[in-house]
Amino acid sequence: MALFTRIVFGGVVPLFVPALLLGSPVFAGSPPHPYSYTADQPQRTITGTVTDEKNGPLPGATVQLKGSNSGTTTDANGKFSLSVPDGKAVIVISFIGFDPKEIEIGSQTSLTVQLTPGASQLDEVVVKTGYGTELRKNIISSIATVKAEDFNQGVVTSPAQLLQGKVAGLNITRSGNPNQSAQSIVLRGPSTLREGAAQEPFYVIDGVPDASINLIPPDDIVSIDILRDASATAIYGARAANGVILVTTRRGKEGQSRVSYNGYGGIEQVSKRIDVLTGDEIRGYLKANGKALNPVDDDTNNGVPVNTDWQKEVTRTAYSHNHTLSFDGGTANTLYGASVNYLNNQGIMRGSSRERMIIRANIQQKALNDRLRLSLSLSNSDNLANNIPNEVFGNMVAYLPTVNVRNADGTFKENLARGNANPLSLIETNTLNTRTKTFLANGQIQATLLPGLDYNLSLSSQNEQIDNNTYANRYSLGAYGANGLAIRSSYTNTKRIIESYFSYNKQFGEHGLKLLAGYSWQQDRTGDGFQSSNKGFVSDATTYNNLSLGSPPTGYLTDYGTVTIKTLRLISYYGRVNYQYADRYLLQASIRRDGSSAFGTNNQWGLFPAVSVGWRINNERFMENIHLFDDLKLRAGYGVTGNSLGFDPFISLLRYNSTGKFYYNGNFINGIGPTQNPNPNLKWEQTAMYNVGLDFSVLKNRLSGTLEFYNKLTSDLIWTYGVSTTQFFVNTLTANAGKMRNVGVELTLAATPIQSKRVTWRTSVNLAHNDNKIETLSNDVFTLNQIPTAYVGGKGQSGNSSQIVKEGLPVGTFNTWKYAGLNEKGVSQFQKADGTLTTTPTSSDFVPTGSAQPKLLFGWNNSVRFGAFDLNVFLRGVTGNKILNATLAGLNSPADANAYNQPRIILKEPITDINSYLLSDRYIEDGSYIRLDNATLGYTVKTGSKVLKNLRFYATGTNLFTLTHYQGIDPEISLGGLTPGIDQNNFYPKTRSYVFGANISF
Repeated sequence: MALFTRIVFGGVVPLFVPALLLGSPVFAGSPPHPYSYTADQPQRTITGTVTDEKNGPLPGATVQLKGSNSGTTTDANGKFSLSVPDGKAVIVISFIGFDPKEIEIGSQTSLTVQLTPGASQLDEVVVKTGYGTELRKNIISSIATVKAEDFNQGVVTSPAQLLQGKVAGLNITRSGNPNQSAQSIVLRGPSTLREGAAQEPFYVIDGVPDASINLIPPDDIVSIDILRDASATAIYGARAANGVILVTTRRGKEGQSRVSYNGYGGIEQVSKRIDVLTGDEIRGYLKANGKALNPVDDDTNNGVPVNTDWQKEVTRTAYSHNHTLSFDGGTANTLYGASVNYLNNQGIMRGSSRERMIIRANIQQKALNDRLRLSLSLSNSDNLANNIPNEVFGNMVAYLPTVNVRNADGTFKENLARGNANPLSLIETNTLNTRTKTFLANGQIQATLLPGLDYNLSLSSQNEQIDNNTYANRYSLGAYGANGLAIRSSYTNTKRIIESYFSYNKQFGEHGLKLLAGYSWQQDRTGDGFQSSNKGFVSDATTYNNLSLGSPPTGYLTDYGTVTIKTLRLISYYGRVNYQYADRYLLQASIRRDGSSAFGTNNQWGLFPAVSVGWRINNERFMENIHLFDDLKLRAGYGVTGNSLGFDPFISLLRYNSTGKFYYNGNFINGIGPTQNPNPNLKWEQTAMYNVGLDFSVLKNRLSGTLEFYNKLTSDLIWTYGVSTTQFFVNTLTANAGKMRNVGVELTLAATPIQSKRVTWRTSVNLAHNDNKIETLSNDVFTLNQIPTAYVGGKGQSGNSSQIVKEGLPVGTFNTWKYAGLNEKGVSQFQKADGTLTTTPTSSDFVPTGSAQPKLLFGWNNSVRFGAFDLNVFLRGVTGNKILNATLAGLNSPADANAYNQPRIILKEPITDINSYLLSDRYIEDGSYIRLDNATLGYTVKTGSKVLKNLRFYATGTNLFTLTHYQGIDPEISLGGLTPGIDQNNFYPKTRSYVFGANISF
């Protein structure tokens, strides 16, 4: 066997190309199939209907001519038509959840076949486990699976949105921004003090680890498996602390050929606006309190006082449409598929939008009597995002409603003396767009070397190009007096991934054994590109397209940005063993050794073990006479995972950078000096998790569920600590010290209360409770009592934090003043640390005032099928969390009512309250809500056509109503990062959408 190797980062990359397999006796020919047909045999057509045990039609059942590649699927009415040879023939009919049936065809031309439910559907359901698959009945880790039919519907721009509310313990916060797929994705609570990618799950797409999730259009996804506990995720080692999400996309099937179109058009509207005063209400409030507007801010049109609704001016009814055209199929030796997806998603904020095109293709070729399988997959995405300045969100509620949008000459009405900007001007005088092009190529080889022994090789290359373009024209307040400011950047990020592993599967009587051993290599190179800028343009016509046309003033310094080129290398060795005895006792153990170039030279390698056990109680002899349970399984697991996601590859090194400029010999010279201390002892954050689960199914699988309990401890938390400059170059050092714990319980229930020939009702509910707590921020070397976070700002509050990270408290604990009402002069007062009251509080008077962490997450899904109609209704929500309504606090300033708009609550407050805007527990509100998130009504047309297999029309409404006491724009605030639960003038409004679509298959 030829062996090719490459030396990288102190390791060897085995590519194991089995060149001698072509001549190996293992690949010798096999005897012909007992059922075989020749092409010249006379053919005839048979028709039939496939039903369930209650004579209800089974659409999508597979009908295969045994021993051939000929086959079809049943239509929406359970009917099929198939050409078979004259004489004796056998067809095989199968449908998931039912026992397959073989029918010998004699002279009949029409037949009705009734399938019966399998003894246990778990025997057939296959679950992705990481580097392999397993039957659901043998799963002894915490793995949740969401199928395509259970995905969220509506205007969906990212696969993450498909899962919102569907999985116990998975908290996904969605934004109304078309260019922000999700504000946060958190599984089983936060496990790190770092933000961004460090808090999100690790994605694996069709076996390719760390592939971009944005390469997959939602219509191409068949299922998503979520690995939740460490015994499941540890096989991915240092990147699995936040869970792993495995995405499986559509592939061709043997004996089938399918062309399908899925498309929709949608209307999106703002679901709720911030309740601020009208122009007349501002005038009335000021008049009642002996004040008046500045005449330049009190406009009239034909003698009528102006009442400008700025939220209405900057928002719109948005129109979106999405189209996916795909085809796939296969023969005995070749499977193929391809799809094209186009999305055009207008944002409800003027100036924001998203346009995306994704093209995907895949092919698999079998050879050497199915002992060699070669696969190639290509994906290409082109995404254009148009954005607006963040300042729009604060100004659309604070800008005075008493002024016109434009002056008489058509220019925007501005009053710079007030310190804010016309929000519509901010949109129309600034251009911000980002084009992201991503290409992924993946080739795979799977070779059967011996019976039960397979070798797998996967080679992947992902290239991402990000082009950012910004232009502030001559009227933009963002570049006042610059006569046009243009900034352009272009950066390329690449990933190269090799996965090479052997798998062995063997059954020895009542003993089952699976073995896995593999090697992984990955190199990420980011920030390969440049940025440049210029200003002083004669005309705005070219915007950012020709920087050379600018004429900057003397002394202008080009903005080259702060992005630097970086390379990160990861090497891993891993193994896993699965053992089961008598279909009752199960064991799984895995280990992974990861190396990363990002960590200190003393700790570049980490070891991540895991073990889990399971007991299928329902298969015990003492359960033979107990017929209540179809399945009853107790399982327990323990594992250790790491977190290296989102790491700067240079985080452990001594770094030099610009420390300022100095004037020398007539020139400004960059000063270069140390900006980061080295830490050769920096290592992985480690998360150890215990998980105990109970899976059950009763009443012939009409009711099933899972109960989970977990205890997750993250140690060696990474943070930047203060150090002495007598020992170090700079006064901070990135190091490991703290510990954080998450303890929780999850319950998932699924039931089929009604199942008849005409009506089927399926319902499912998931509940999750998590308790997060910081155990310590210190160790023997570094000491830290607390970390102040969430510097929200506001008048006189720029140096104040609003949250605190402290031992014994959860991440997201609010730390503010305690409101004590108004004093006799109508001024807000607050409780001091000594219990007395004051109108001039200081930071020493801050106290913990609640937590952003929810007590309960829940989702409830209902699907009803009545004849040709189908209805799905989904509700979700959270309880027990708090939100800091900083947007309301910042608006609520009665003394400034002649300069800025005010919230409606001001009408009941005295104008003398000069402290009304100070952040205190007055603005910490209950964030609980329940939302009718999704409702879909569909109708499947009886086509009666052999060509048109499926025709379904549907209408979907999303975010139809929300029950909450929260006064802000929406209670669904980001719960990720180090500062969760803060509503702060940068909240893209939530949308309510109405979608009309069609699913067509040929």
